[in-house]
Amino acid sequence: MERIRVGLISDTHNLLRPEAALALKGVSRIIHAGDICDAHVLRELEAIAPVTAVRGNNDRGPWAHTLHERERIDIGGVAIYVVHDLHDLDVVPEREGIKVVVSGHSHRPLMKMENGVLYINPGSAGPRRFTLPISIGFLEIADGRAKGRLQTLEVG
Repeated sequence: MERIRVGLISDTHNLLRPEAALALKGVSRIIHAGDICDAHVLRELEAIAPVTAVRGNNDRGPWAHTLHERERIDIGGVAIYVVHDLHDLDVVPEREGIKVVVSGHSHRPLMKMENGVLYINPGSAGPRRFTLPISIGFLEIADGRAKGRLQTLEVG
């Protein structure tokens, strides 16, 4: 049984914290749910693992035009839909065979099951906002199933 570990990150806002990069070491793929704010963040993540990223509301400029607002990908037999703001979800995931929806935007880590779909927001790994934690997430995929996990990062 092959296990695939996918790193989830969002709302880096031009900052890839060393704690986030370290926590992502060893993943097979990385999903960035938007508000990247500069292409250098994607280049740094690509040095760790292949990246799928969507454009967030703060991603502007020529580099950001190459990103879609939504992505549907399949990893290990699990259909995953990525959108920055969950309010912009334009499909009914359970009708489309989507098993995981990854989003960002709120800076609040969240994981819930609804109608057989795992909704996961890794929170923000960028500059601290209010008293919200600095966090990332992971998907463990095996046998066509995904389990999510959120991780708060201890940052200085």
